[in-house]
Amino acid sequence: MDQRKQALTSWVAEQFPEHFQSNASRTQAELPVPVLQSLGSDAGFRRYFRLDISAQHPTALLDAPLQAAPLSTAPLSTAPLLAVDAPPETEDTALFVSLAKYLREQGIKAPMIIAADIEQGFLLVEDFGDRLLHRELMPDTADTLYGEALMVLLRLQQSTDIPASLPHYDQPMLRRELEIFVQWFVGELLNYSLTAQERILLDRLFEQLETCALEQPQLLVHRDYHSRNLLVCDSGCMGVIDFQGAVVGPFSYDLASLLRDCYIRWPADQVRRWALSYGNMAMEVGIIPKVNEAQFMRWFDWVGLQRHIKVLGIFARLHLRDGKAHYLADLPLVIRYLLEVANSYPQLQNFAQWFEQRLLPLAEQQSWYKDYRSAGEASE
Repeated sequence: MDQRKQALTSWVAEQFPEHFQSNASRTQAELPVPVLQSLGSDAGFRRYFRLDISAQHPTALLDAPLQAAPLSTAPLSTAPLLAVDAPPETEDTALFVSLAKYLREQGIKAPMIIAADIEQGFLLVEDFGDRLLHRELMPDTADTLYGEALMVLLRLQQSTDIPASLPHYDQPMLRRELEIFVQWFVGELLNYSLTAQERILLDRLFEQLETCALEQPQLLVHRDYHSRNLLVCDSGCMGVIDFQGAVVGPFSYDLASLLRDCYIRWPADQVRRWALSYGNMAMEVGIIPKVNEAQFMRWFDWVGLQRHIKVLGIFARLHLRDGKAHYLADLPLVIRYLLEVANSYPQLQNFAQWFEQRLLPLAEQQSWYKDYRSAGEASE
Protein backbone atom coordinates (compact mmCIF):
# COMPACT_ATOMS: atom_id res chain seq x y z
CA MET A 1 0.00 0.00 0.00
CA ASP A 2 1.51 3.34 -1.03
CA GLN A 3 1.94 6.02 1.59
CA ARG A 4 -0.82 8.33 0.36
CA LYS A 5 -3.37 5.53 0.15
CA GLN A 6 -2.38 4.45 3.66
CA ALA A 7 -2.82 8.01 4.91
CA LEU A 8 -6.16 8.30 3.11
CA THR A 9 -7.33 5.04 4.68
CA SER A 10 -6.46 6.33 8.15
CA TRP A 11 -8.21 9.63 7.46
CA VAL A 12 -11.36 7.85 6.28
CA ALA A 13 -11.37 5.81 9.49
CA GLU A 14 -11.30 9.03 11.51
CA GLN A 15 -14.49 10.18 9.80
CA PHE A 16 -16.42 7.18 11.12
CA PRO A 17 -15.56 6.82 14.82
CA GLU A 18 -18.53 4.50 15.36
CA HIS A 19 -16.91 2.02 12.94
CA PHE A 20 -13.20 2.45 13.13
CA GLN A 21 -12.21 3.93 16.52
CA SER A 22 -11.75 1.97 19.70
CA ASN A 23 -13.90 2.23 22.79
CA ALA A 24 -13.98 0.41 26.11
CA SER A 25 -15.48 -2.72 24.61
CA ARG A 26 -13.24 -2.98 21.54
CA THR A 27 -9.54 -3.57 21.49
CA GLN A 28 -7.25 -2.17 18.81
CA ALA A 29 -6.87 -5.65 17.33
CA GLU A 30 -10.64 -5.94 16.89
CA LEU A 31 -11.03 -2.66 14.97
CA PRO A 32 -12.03 -3.00 11.30
CA VAL A 33 -9.97 -1.21 8.66
CA PRO A 34 -11.67 0.76 5.87
CA VAL A 35 -11.46 -1.06 2.55
CA LEU A 36 -10.80 1.30 -0.34
CA GLN A 37 -11.53 -0.22 -3.75
CA SER A 38 -9.54 1.52 -6.45
CA LEU A 39 -11.48 3.05 -9.33
CA GLY A 40 -8.35 4.35 -11.02
CA SER A 41 -7.32 7.92 -11.80
CA ASP A 42 -8.32 10.67 -14.21
CA ALA A 43 -6.33 12.81 -16.62
CA GLY A 44 -5.00 14.76 -13.64
CA PHE A 45 -3.36 13.28 -10.58
CA ARG A 46 -6.51 12.49 -8.58
CA ARG A 47 -7.23 8.90 -7.58
CA TYR A 48 -10.63 7.52 -6.63
CA PHE A 49 -11.55 4.75 -4.21
CA ARG A 50 -14.98 3.34 -3.47
CA LEU A 51 -15.88 3.02 0.20
CA ASP A 52 -18.92 1.03 1.27
CA ILE A 53 -20.10 1.36 4.85
CA SER A 54 -23.41 -0.39 5.38
CA ALA A 55 -24.57 1.81 8.22
CA GLN A 56 -25.39 5.42 8.92
CA HIS A 57 -23.39 7.95 6.98
CA PRO A 58 -22.74 11.58 7.86
CA THR A 59 -24.63 14.13 5.84
CA ALA A 60 -22.80 17.38 6.59
CA LEU A 61 -22.37 19.35 3.39
CA LEU A 62 -19.46 21.72 3.61
CA ASP A 63 -20.40 25.38 3.30
CA ALA A 64 -16.81 26.51 2.79
CA PRO A 65 -13.39 24.93 2.32
CA LEU A 66 -12.16 23.59 5.63
CA GLN A 67 -8.99 21.98 6.83
CA ALA A 68 -11.05 19.14 8.23
CA ALA A 69 -14.79 18.81 8.48
CA PRO A 70 -16.48 17.66 11.67
CA LEU A 71 -19.19 15.22 10.68
CA SER A 72 -22.69 14.70 11.94
CA THR A 73 -24.08 11.23 12.44
CA ALA A 74 -27.45 11.81 10.84
CA PRO A 75 -28.51 8.87 8.66
CA LEU A 76 -27.89 8.92 4.94
CA SER A 77 -28.58 6.13 2.47
CA THR A 78 -26.26 3.14 2.49
CA ALA A 79 -25.05 3.92 -1.02
CA PRO A 80 -21.26 3.83 -1.38
CA LEU A 81 -19.07 6.88 -0.99
CA LEU A 82 -15.91 7.81 -2.84
CA ALA A 83 -12.64 8.57 -1.11
CA VAL A 84 -10.52 10.87 -3.25
CA ASP A 85 -6.77 11.34 -3.13
CA ALA A 86 -6.01 14.76 -4.64
CA PRO A 87 -2.30 15.57 -4.08
CA PRO A 88 -2.15 19.20 -2.88
CA GLU A 89 0.93 20.00 -4.96
CA THR A 90 -1.04 19.45 -8.19
CA GLU A 91 -4.76 19.55 -7.28
CA ASP A 92 -6.83 22.41 -5.84
CA THR A 93 -9.13 20.66 -3.37
CA ALA A 94 -10.46 23.91 -1.92
CA LEU A 95 -11.62 25.00 -5.37
CA PHE A 96 -13.30 21.64 -5.98
CA VAL A 97 -15.19 21.89 -2.68
CA SER A 98 -16.37 25.44 -3.31
CA LEU A 99 -17.38 24.70 -6.92
CA ALA A 100 -19.33 21.60 -5.86
CA LYS A 101 -21.32 23.71 -3.44
CA TYR A 102 -21.85 26.46 -6.02
CA LEU A 103 -23.04 24.08 -8.73
CA ARG A 104 -25.49 22.39 -6.38
CA GLU A 105 -26.90 25.82 -5.54
CA GLN A 106 -27.43 26.37 -9.28
CA GLY A 107 -29.48 23.19 -9.55
CA ILE A 108 -26.66 21.08 -11.03
CA LYS A 109 -26.27 17.56 -9.63
CA ALA A 110 -22.66 17.82 -8.48
CA PRO A 111 -21.39 15.41 -5.79
CA MET A 112 -22.17 16.31 -2.19
CA ILE A 113 -18.98 16.78 -0.20
CA ILE A 114 -19.17 14.69 2.97
CA ALA A 115 -15.75 15.56 4.37
CA ALA A 116 -12.59 17.29 3.20
CA ASP A 117 -9.07 17.83 4.42
CA ILE A 118 -7.72 20.60 2.22
CA GLU A 119 -4.19 20.44 3.60
CA GLN A 120 -3.74 16.73 2.90
CA GLY A 121 -5.85 16.70 -0.28
CA PHE A 122 -8.35 14.11 0.93
CA LEU A 123 -12.08 14.07 0.17
CA LEU A 124 -15.06 11.92 0.99
CA VAL A 125 -17.79 12.55 -1.58
CA GLU A 126 -21.12 11.27 -2.79
CA ASP A 127 -20.72 8.39 -5.26
CA PHE A 128 -22.86 8.67 -8.40
CA GLY A 129 -22.20 5.05 -9.38
CA ASP A 130 -20.75 3.50 -12.52
CA ARG A 131 -23.25 4.48 -15.22
CA LEU A 132 -21.02 6.81 -17.17
CA LEU A 133 -22.85 8.46 -20.04
CA HIS A 134 -20.18 6.98 -22.31
CA ARG A 135 -21.32 3.45 -21.39
CA GLU A 136 -25.02 4.23 -21.72
CA LEU A 137 -24.88 5.79 -25.19
CA MET A 138 -26.26 3.64 -27.99
CA PRO A 139 -27.84 4.66 -31.29
CA ASP A 140 -31.30 4.12 -29.80
CA THR A 141 -30.55 6.02 -26.56
CA ALA A 142 -28.41 8.86 -27.89
CA ASP A 143 -31.20 11.35 -28.63
CA THR A 144 -32.71 10.99 -25.15
CA LEU A 145 -29.43 11.00 -23.23
CA TYR A 146 -27.91 13.89 -25.16
CA GLY A 147 -31.16 15.76 -24.67
CA GLU A 148 -30.76 15.37 -20.91
CA ALA A 149 -27.07 16.33 -21.04
CA LEU A 150 -27.92 19.44 -23.07
CA MET A 151 -30.60 20.49 -20.59
CA VAL A 152 -28.03 20.20 -17.78
CA LEU A 153 -25.63 22.30 -19.87
CA LEU A 154 -28.33 24.92 -20.41
CA ARG A 155 -28.85 25.11 -16.65
CA LEU A 156 -25.08 25.37 -16.16
CA GLN A 157 -24.86 28.24 -18.66
CA GLN A 158 -27.70 30.08 -16.93
CA SER A 159 -25.71 30.13 -13.68
CA THR A 160 -25.81 33.42 -11.82
CA ASP A 161 -23.29 35.09 -9.52
CA ILE A 162 -20.38 33.18 -11.06
CA PRO A 163 -17.56 33.05 -8.48
CA ALA A 164 -15.15 35.93 -9.02
CA SER A 165 -12.25 33.57 -8.31
CA LEU A 166 -12.77 31.66 -11.57
CA PRO A 167 -10.17 32.50 -14.20
CA HIS A 168 -11.19 33.93 -17.55
CA TYR A 169 -10.52 31.95 -20.70
CA ASP A 170 -8.66 34.91 -22.17
CA GLN A 171 -6.22 35.12 -25.05
CA PRO A 172 -3.10 34.21 -23.02
CA MET A 173 -4.83 31.15 -21.58
CA LEU A 174 -6.09 30.05 -24.99
CA ARG A 175 -2.60 30.46 -26.43
CA ARG A 176 -0.96 28.49 -23.61
CA GLU A 177 -3.29 25.62 -24.37
CA LEU A 178 -2.58 25.72 -28.10
CA GLU A 179 1.15 25.72 -27.42
CA ILE A 180 0.73 22.34 -25.69
CA PHE A 181 0.08 20.97 -29.20
CA VAL A 182 3.28 22.54 -30.50
CA GLN A 183 5.43 21.25 -27.67
CA TRP A 184 4.03 17.83 -26.92
CA PHE A 185 2.34 16.53 -30.07
CA VAL A 186 4.47 18.14 -32.76
CA GLY A 187 7.80 18.31 -30.95
CA GLU A 188 7.85 15.49 -28.40
CA LEU A 189 5.56 12.81 -29.84
CA LEU A 190 6.23 13.26 -33.57
CA ASN A 191 9.76 14.67 -33.11
CA TYR A 192 9.12 17.36 -35.71
CA SER A 193 10.80 20.78 -35.68
CA LEU A 194 8.83 23.70 -37.07
CA THR A 195 10.33 26.00 -39.67
CA ALA A 196 9.94 29.76 -39.32
CA GLN A 197 7.19 29.75 -41.99
CA GLU A 198 5.33 26.94 -40.24
CA ARG A 199 5.50 28.84 -36.98
CA ILE A 200 3.93 31.86 -38.72
CA LEU A 201 1.19 29.64 -40.18
CA LEU A 202 0.32 28.29 -36.72
CA ASP A 203 0.40 31.73 -35.12
CA ARG A 204 -2.09 33.01 -37.70
CA LEU A 205 -4.36 30.02 -37.09
CA PHE A 206 -4.14 30.45 -33.32
CA GLU A 207 -5.07 34.13 -33.63
CA GLN A 208 -8.16 33.23 -35.68
CA LEU A 209 -9.30 30.65 -33.14
CA GLU A 210 -8.66 32.99 -30.21
CA THR A 211 -10.64 35.79 -31.85
CA CYS A 212 -13.55 33.44 -32.45
CA ALA A 213 -13.53 32.28 -28.83
CA LEU A 214 -13.39 35.80 -27.41
CA GLU A 215 -16.14 37.25 -29.63
CA GLN A 216 -18.69 34.81 -28.22
CA PRO A 217 -20.79 35.37 -25.08
CA GLN A 218 -18.63 34.53 -22.07
CA LEU A 219 -20.38 32.16 -19.65
CA LEU A 220 -19.53 29.55 -17.04
CA VAL A 221 -17.53 26.81 -18.80
CA HIS A 222 -17.04 23.37 -17.25
CA ARG A 223 -14.10 22.83 -19.67
CA ASP A 224 -14.33 19.04 -19.76
CA TYR A 225 -18.03 18.46 -20.35
CA HIS A 226 -18.17 15.08 -22.09
CA SER A 227 -19.42 11.51 -21.81
CA ARG A 228 -16.83 10.39 -19.25
CA ASN A 229 -17.63 13.23 -16.86
CA LEU A 230 -21.40 12.78 -16.89
CA LEU A 231 -23.17 9.97 -15.07
CA VAL A 232 -26.70 8.65 -15.25
CA CYS A 233 -27.65 8.48 -11.58
CA ASP A 234 -30.12 6.02 -10.09
CA SER A 235 -32.56 8.90 -9.62
CA GLY A 236 -32.53 9.43 -13.38
CA CYS A 237 -30.72 12.77 -13.08
CA MET A 238 -27.49 13.49 -14.93
CA GLY A 239 -24.61 13.88 -12.48
CA VAL A 240 -21.67 16.19 -13.31
CA ILE A 241 -18.11 15.54 -12.13
CA ASP A 242 -14.53 16.72 -12.80
CA PHE A 243 -15.48 20.39 -12.86
CA GLN A 244 -12.47 21.81 -11.01
CA GLY A 245 -11.09 23.29 -14.26
CA ALA A 246 -14.10 25.60 -14.68
CA VAL A 247 -13.55 29.04 -16.18
CA VAL A 248 -15.50 31.95 -17.62
CA GLY A 249 -15.21 31.48 -21.35
CA PRO A 250 -16.80 31.01 -24.79
CA PHE A 251 -20.39 29.84 -24.93
CA SER A 252 -19.77 27.03 -27.43
CA TYR A 253 -16.86 25.34 -25.65
CA ASP A 254 -18.80 22.84 -23.53
CA LEU A 255 -21.22 22.19 -26.38
CA ALA A 256 -18.34 21.20 -28.68
CA SER A 257 -16.75 19.16 -25.90
CA LEU A 258 -19.98 17.16 -25.52
CA LEU A 259 -21.04 16.72 -29.12
CA ARG A 260 -17.56 16.25 -30.61
CA ASP A 261 -16.45 14.04 -27.76
CA CYS A 262 -12.87 12.76 -27.97
CA TYR A 263 -14.04 9.30 -26.85
CA ILE A 264 -17.16 8.70 -28.96
CA ARG A 265 -18.35 9.93 -32.36
CA TRP A 266 -21.76 10.49 -33.93
CA PRO A 267 -22.71 11.19 -37.55
CA ALA A 268 -21.99 14.75 -38.62
CA ASP A 269 -25.60 15.55 -39.58
CA GLN A 270 -26.81 14.34 -36.19
CA VAL A 271 -24.22 16.47 -34.37
CA ARG A 272 -25.23 19.50 -36.42
CA ARG A 273 -28.90 18.92 -35.58
CA TRP A 274 -28.14 18.63 -31.84
CA ALA A 275 -25.92 21.70 -31.90
CA LEU A 276 -28.44 23.90 -33.72
CA SER A 277 -31.27 22.69 -31.49
CA TYR A 278 -29.25 23.72 -28.45
CA GLY A 279 -28.41 27.03 -30.06
CA ASN A 280 -32.10 27.76 -30.58
CA MET A 281 -32.80 27.02 -26.91
CA ALA A 282 -29.90 29.23 -25.82
CA MET A 283 -31.21 32.10 -27.94
CA GLU A 284 -34.74 31.62 -26.63
CA VAL A 285 -33.68 31.88 -22.98
CA GLY A 286 -31.41 34.83 -23.76
CA ILE A 287 -27.97 33.49 -22.89
CA ILE A 288 -26.71 34.24 -26.40
CA PRO A 289 -27.93 36.85 -28.93
CA LYS A 290 -29.81 35.92 -32.08
CA VAL A 291 -27.33 34.73 -34.70
CA ASN A 292 -27.78 32.89 -37.99
CA GLU A 293 -26.87 29.22 -38.48
CA ALA A 294 -23.60 29.97 -40.27
CA GLN A 295 -22.35 32.19 -37.46
CA PHE A 296 -23.44 29.74 -34.80
CA MET A 297 -21.77 26.78 -36.51
CA ARG A 298 -18.56 28.77 -37.00
CA TRP A 299 -18.49 29.42 -33.24
CA PHE A 300 -19.12 25.75 -32.57
CA ASP A 301 -16.64 24.43 -35.16
CA TRP A 302 -13.77 26.79 -34.45
CA VAL A 303 -13.90 26.53 -30.68
CA GLY A 304 -14.11 22.76 -31.11
CA LEU A 305 -11.01 22.95 -33.31
CA GLN A 306 -9.16 24.90 -30.61
CA ARG A 307 -10.10 22.17 -28.13
CA HIS A 308 -8.99 19.35 -30.40
CA ILE A 309 -5.66 20.96 -31.22
CA LYS A 310 -5.07 21.34 -27.49
CA VAL A 311 -6.19 17.75 -26.81
CA LEU A 312 -3.64 16.34 -29.26
CA GLY A 313 -0.97 17.96 -27.10
CA ILE A 314 -2.56 16.94 -23.80
CA PHE A 315 -2.96 13.28 -24.78
CA ALA A 316 0.65 13.21 -25.98
CA ARG A 317 1.77 14.76 -22.68
CA LEU A 318 -0.29 12.29 -20.63
CA HIS A 319 1.59 9.49 -22.37
CA LEU A 320 5.10 10.94 -22.40
CA ARG A 321 5.18 12.75 -19.07
CA ASP A 322 2.62 10.93 -16.94
CA GLY A 323 2.86 7.35 -18.24
CA LYS A 324 -0.81 7.18 -19.32
CA ALA A 325 -0.36 5.53 -22.70
CA HIS A 326 -4.03 4.57 -23.11
CA TYR A 327 -4.87 8.10 -24.22
CA LEU A 328 -2.91 7.54 -27.43
CA ALA A 329 -5.70 5.28 -28.73
CA ASP A 330 -8.00 8.31 -28.87
CA LEU A 331 -5.68 10.45 -31.02
CA PRO A 332 -6.98 9.24 -34.42
CA LEU A 333 -10.53 10.38 -33.60
CA VAL A 334 -9.24 13.78 -32.48
CA ILE A 335 -7.28 14.06 -35.75
CA ARG A 336 -10.45 13.23 -37.66
CA TYR A 337 -12.38 16.02 -35.97
CA LEU A 338 -9.51 18.44 -36.55
CA LEU A 339 -9.18 17.75 -40.27
CA GLU A 340 -12.93 17.63 -40.93
CA VAL A 341 -13.39 21.11 -39.48
CA ALA A 342 -10.22 22.65 -40.89
CA ASN A 343 -10.99 21.35 -44.39
CA SER A 344 -14.53 22.75 -44.30
CA TYR A 345 -13.49 26.42 -43.95
CA PRO A 346 -11.40 28.19 -46.63
CA GLN A 347 -9.71 30.28 -43.91
CA LEU A 348 -8.39 27.11 -42.26
CA GLN A 349 -7.40 24.99 -45.24
CA ASN A 350 -3.72 26.03 -45.21
CA PHE A 351 -3.48 24.52 -41.75
CA ALA A 352 -5.32 21.37 -42.86
CA GLN A 353 -2.99 20.90 -45.85
CA TRP A 354 0.10 21.45 -43.70
CA PHE A 355 -1.12 18.94 -41.12
CA GLU A 356 -1.88 16.35 -43.81
CA GLN A 357 1.44 16.84 -45.63
CA ARG A 358 3.83 17.25 -42.69
CA LEU A 359 2.38 15.71 -39.53
CA LEU A 360 0.10 12.94 -40.75
CA PRO A 361 2.91 10.89 -42.40
CA LEU A 362 4.81 11.01 -39.08
CA ALA A 363 1.71 9.98 -37.13
CA GLU A 364 1.15 7.04 -39.49
CA GLN A 365 4.55 5.63 -38.47
CA GLN A 366 3.59 5.45 -34.78
CA SER A 367 2.25 2.31 -33.10
CA TRP A 368 -0.91 4.02 -31.83
CA TYR A 369 -2.00 5.20 -35.26
CA LYS A 370 -5.02 3.87 -37.12
CA ASP A 371 -6.73 5.39 -40.14
CA TYR A 372 -8.26 8.60 -38.81
CA ARG A 373 -10.85 8.56 -41.62
CA SER A 374 -12.65 5.66 -39.95
CA ALA A 375 -11.96 6.57 -36.33
CA GLY A 376 -15.15 6.38 -34.26
CA GLU A 377 -17.07 4.47 -36.93
CA ALA A 378 -18.62 2.12 -34.34
CA SER A 379 -21.15 4.84 -33.51
CA GLU A 380 -21.98 5.74 -37.11
